[in-house]
Amino acid sequence: MTIENQDAPAVYILHENPEWLPALRTGFEAEGVPVRELELTSGSIDLGAEPPQGVFWSRLSASSHTRGNEHAKEYARAILRWLESHGRRVVNGSQVLELEVSKVAQHSALAAAGLDVPKTVAVFGKDALVERAREFDLPFITKHNQGGKGLGVRRFDSYEEFDEYVASSEFEEPIDGITLLQEYVQTAEPFITRAEFVDGQFLYAVRVDTSAGSFELCPAEACAVPETEGASIDLANLTVASAEIGGFVAAAAACDVPADSGMFRIRPEITAETPLIQKLVAFLAEQRIEVAGIEFFETADGRVIVYDVNTNTNYNPDVEASLEVSGARAVARALGRELAALAEPAQV
Repeated sequence: MTIENQDAPAVYILHENPEWLPALRTGFEAEGVPVRELELTSGSIDLGAEPPQGVFWSRLSASSHTRGNEHAKEYARAILRWLESHGRRVVNGSQVLELEVSKVAQHSALAAAGLDVPKTVAVFGKDALVERAREFDLPFITKHNQGGKGLGVRRFDSYEEFDEYVASSEFEEPIDGITLLQEYVQTAEPFITRAEFVDGQFLYAVRVDTSAGSFELCPAEACAVPETEGASIDLANLTVASAEIGGFVAAAAACDVPADSGMFRIRPEITAETPLIQKLVAFLAEQRIEVAGIEFFETADGRVIVYDVNTNTNYNPDVEASLEVSGARAVARALGRELAALAEPAQV
């Protein structure tokens, strides 16, 4: 990746995983918006040069290190600072990147906005894990601060079980050294909800069935396993990688299900007028997040807990088939308007 000036402005997508781009390419093409891709895996930038004109959209993922792109986060930090220092229009800029790569940052921001979040303790290294775990009722769970894909998510039903895990070779070291201890929460029903937002406004909400068990609750087309002759998946008996949270079992890959399995479907009762959605819109505006998927669930004791902010959200065409809306095209339209504004003469 090398950013060079081009003759015509375009929308630039900064990313590190091409597998998440097909639906977006289709959306931009359908809207007639010129788009270029900047893959955050290698390359260079001339810090003394002017960046090209255009709109820059950051889609850096917290899980980039799981795909062999352990330095992509640092590349993104460098490029975004460079772009912003030259006044370029950046969607989901450097402030948003810091939320994407830190569940501690997300938790703190959500709590400050008055949203209900699970009780969480961030532990640096391993030394304090055993001691701090005693502050939680049983069972409790762990996860990685810089995660995605269910990294480090495990349930523990006894302190002794946890002690043995921490002392063993099976302990999963977080990429940034920060392990989260978190309360176990029982969901009212076996599903979570992912609300999609584009241009800071509510688009739709997806119900993600967790009865088969999963933490990697990716609703994207890229997460669907293509059907092969003679192959089938028993959703009732997925092999689990860790344990149970929120009333469902954590499998290694929530995405290991066919796209038409019924795991994802729209929740039409959730609208822009829903009180939680209005709070989330205000939260996004405060944090300058323009494109995101935010996950929450309703608990058995009546809480509505918000637990994840995903700023590189993907869209599943099977989910959207029942709608008159496309997430990818909505993003393309929003960024296309920004691009068109660059060509307008400055107001005197």
